[in-house]
Amino acid sequence: MPDPAVPPTPPVPLDALLARADLGLRRIAGPADPAVVVHWAHTSEMADPYPYLLGGELLLSAGVHVPDGAGAGYFDAYVSRIVAAGGAALGFGVAPVHDTVPGALVEACEMHGLPLLEVPPRTTFSAVARAVWQLMAQARTAELRRVTEAQQSLATAAARPDPVPSVLQQLARRLGGRAVLYGPEGTRIAAAGTDPGEETRTALAKLAEVVRPSGQEPSDARPSSASDTVAGLRLVAHALGNGEGFVLGTAAPQRDAGDHTIASVAAVLLSLLTGERHSGSGAGRSSALVRLLLGAAPAEVAPLLGGDRWRVVHGRPDGRAAPDPVAASALGAALGSSLVDVSGEVVRVLMPDGRTVERVPGWTLGVSAAAAPRDWPAADTQAARALARARATRTPVLRHGDRPALADLVPPHDADAHARALLAPIERSPALVDTLRTWLSLHGSWDRTAVALDVHRNTVRQRIARCASLLDADLDDPDVRMELWFALRRT
Repeated sequence: MPDPAVPPTPPVPLDALLARADLGLRRIAGPADPAVVVHWAHTSEMADPYPYLLGGELLLSAGVHVPDGAGAGYFDAYVSRIVAAGGAALGFGVAPVHDTVPGALVEACEMHGLPLLEVPPRTTFSAVARAVWQLMAQARTAELRRVTEAQQSLATAAARPDPVPSVLQQLARRLGGRAVLYGPEGTRIAAAGTDPGEETRTALAKLAEVVRPSGQEPSDARPSSASDTVAGLRLVAHALGNGEGFVLGTAAPQRDAGDHTIASVAAVLLSLLTGERHSGSGAGRSSALVRLLLGAAPAEVAPLLGGDRWRVVHGRPDGRAAPDPVAASALGAALGSSLVDVSGEVVRVLMPDGRTVERVPGWTLGVSAAAAPRDWPAADTQAARALARARATRTPVLRHGDRPALADLVPPHDADAHARALLAPIERSPALVDTLRTWLSLHGSWDRTAVALDVHRNTVRQRIARCASLLDADLDDPDVRMELWFALRRT
């Protein structure tokens, strides 16, 4: 099945093929209509090519099939069958069989309105077919570029403070027409682009009713999209996928190959925007944020987010580029959570416990243990450390352990006091503390610590040597390492 996110290959205008000086093609009959397009080239010497044509072809023939003494009746039947099969044009090769294009063929093509091209002796049919494919490749590249630019502009518009009007405005500009968002009751919520007039506005609103789901029927009882043509404009209605009854309508003067893809992207973005704004989960997250800003404790707002115990996931893209909001949202969608934050080169995701964190291609993930809201800061630290170890060991997903630790046997107040006293000589240097923590977590590996911290291995050696000097400790002693690791876990 074709990928709906990729526009189909656009056809080639016949005029573009005639403009190729290297081919030397010449139109000698048929309409000079710039709207005539060619979908592919096909060579056939059959007297009746109808069974072998799909429609839209430039049929190439050297006239081998033409019997001696063929008259107007033969050529009339031949051309009429090509037209009936949907052929776009006929290319007749001069030589080696015929010195000129038969006059009866010219008359038949003129009568049936089939463009007839004269192919000179120096031009092979293979060269014509290759030119068609080259022009199609160029057109496809241009169309893909247009669709990509439109997708980027729509995504940028969705991030604006007024996302719905901005997306509609971009969509209308990219389609060269009108874009309208209809609400669940059929009312027009927002619109952008040139007003097409009362007749078209009414027709588009009626078309939206065709795809709008009803609460009394199954969700798949109505089509997801519908189209019509009114006053020379192509009308299309898309039911948004949030199940809330919103419909996107467009009216454009033409229908290019990539227009459907562009409109589909806009429909997805509007589904997310309208669904987030009107869904219960979106309202709950908004209420939770307001309460936090007004001083409520995390434990009080956690029920509004949908769970009592949570995990923090830190993700970092495998490439060097820092993640952008779109990539961060994609990671959140893959993990099943919309609670996403971009912090420098790391994306942080807060997700309810119970969802399994699987490998996400292109990302390295560190996962915290399940934690109550009051312990979210500690879970954030766990996820950061797990991510550092995952990157150093080249593990796609690394989880912080859930089992009780030795630290649980020591009263927290005593453990914290001991940690502060032990690490006091280096506490004023965060770089030394982070390097020591990472180095110990990776069992003293210089190379993996350098990878985890994005520094040179010699820098790691220098920092560890400095730590040993300030702490007055033998870092090769496993007992010293254990005690320092215990202290670092408390910070």
